[in-house]
Amino acid sequence: MQITSAMKMVSAAKLKKAQDAITAMRPYADKLTELLQGLSASLEGDGGSKFAESRPVNKVLLVSITSNRGLCGAFNSNIIKQSNNLVADKYAGKQVDFVTIGKKGNDILGKKNTIVANHSGVYDDLTFDNVAVIADFLMDQFASGSYDKIELVYNKFKNAATQIVMTEQFLPISVEGDAPVASDYIFEPSKAEIVEQLIPKSLKTQLYKAIRDSFASEHGARMTAMHKATDNAGELKNELTLTYNKARQAAITNEILEIVGGAEALNN
Repeated sequence: MQITSAMKMVSAAKLKKAQDAITAMRPYADKLTELLQGLSASLEGDGGSKFAESRPVNKVLLVSITSNRGLCGAFNSNIIKQSNNLVADKYAGKQVDFVTIGKKGNDILGKKNTIVANHSGVYDDLTFDNVAVIADFLMDQFASGSYDKIELVYNKFKNAATQIVMTEQFLPISVEGDAPVASDYIFEPSKAEIVEQLIPKSLKTQLYKAIRDSFASEHGARMTAMHKATDNAGELKNELTLTYNKARQAAITNEILEIVGGAEALNN
């Protein structure tokens, strides 16, 4: 109980920092996506971007984001289950490979699937620059034609007790926007050039946000799991104390009966 209580407190402290990071980042990521979609919608066609090229889907790359450690409830198993469901149902009959972020996903998914790359070490120093390296690798895989579609599977942080399993398309990007940029803006350089520069930045931000979401979700899930474990240990301790007291009382009663029985025997 003391161990799980300590782990709960550690996760609570880490959760606060991780939650602040993802909460601060979401408005920026959403605005960047909105800007990209608005610009793309105002262009004719897709602007010629190689990352917006839609191809027949034969080869799929799934990026499964889990944690390096366990003791966090169903956090990892939900991602592994969703990944396996995608392979069995949505992409049945197609070539599906994995890029894993997190040791837990790598260990289990690697038993039955092909792992192209494992980037579990990114949690040691979770910065935008380190995540950008992974995003560059994914963009290269798509641009070279190695894969026709890339999707992210991760836990989206809602609150400490709730994580939402997300399957999010990474590539090809969607260039359809509902609100085109106002026509009275002056663009320098051209809209197409701006879009070409924004797309890689947007993709890197999208992946970084997904990993940040997962990181906050992990600590929330672990805090909740350790809270429940501490409560269960407390109940077990109370039951054990009651059992000890009953055994002690039974022993005392037996001793009293023996003394009374011995006294009666002497009197007789």
